[in-house]
Amino acid sequence: MSIQVLIADDHAIVRSGLSMLINAQSDMEVVGTAADGKEAVDKALQLQPHVVLMDLSMPPGENGLIATERLKQAAPGIEILVLTMHDDEEYLFRVLQAGASGYILKSAPDVDLINAIRTVHRGEAYLYPSAAKALIQEFLQRVQKGDDVDGFHVLTDREREILALIAKGYSNKEIAEQLVVSVKTVETHKMKIMEKLHLKTRPELVRYAVKKGLLDFE
Repeated sequence: MSIQVLIADDHAIVRSGLSMLINAQSDMEVVGTAADGKEAVDKALQLQPHVVLMDLSMPPGENGLIATERLKQAAPGIEILVLTMHDDEEYLFRVLQAGASGYILKSAPDVDLINAIRTVHRGEAYLYPSAAKALIQEFLQRVQKGDDVDGFHVLTDREREILALIAKGYSNKEIAEQLVVSVKTVETHKMKIMEKLHLKTRPELVRYAVKKGLLDFE
């Protein structure tokens, strides 16, 4: 089944161009478009796409940040990939807090956008390299200020190892093969990691791992 995508952008020419790019992929289909956040939420609830490609700034209508928050509350199973011209960590933190699974710049190459759509559709988080570096920098600043008071210190070495592999995109089966353990063992470790860190989804684990500096970005 194709990845069904809804495009939300206030510029008709951008919607048209993105539709052509996405529909040209053998595994993707644009099922609808919207010109502002309110329309994006309404159409997403009606069409139930797998991924919403959400522009962050859509004046004069409802912006992408508000729409992201509303849509994730109403339909948490729909993945949201924010597309924006703002290469600013303030926007990054806000969209992640709103529930978006990814963040990519409008200046990014087409191949990166297509990869980002596939990534969030798999239930994983997608962060553009500059965004990932911003998260790592924010974490380091927190450590220097003594604000790192979460549950990372209670994770075992094996749990930290598995957390890093999860964040890098490995499936439970691939992790089990790499560590020479059973899939059930990996699933048990993953459950314990989520309990200790008070996280509920795989994208949250990925964002957490990025903050902890467990991934290497070029």
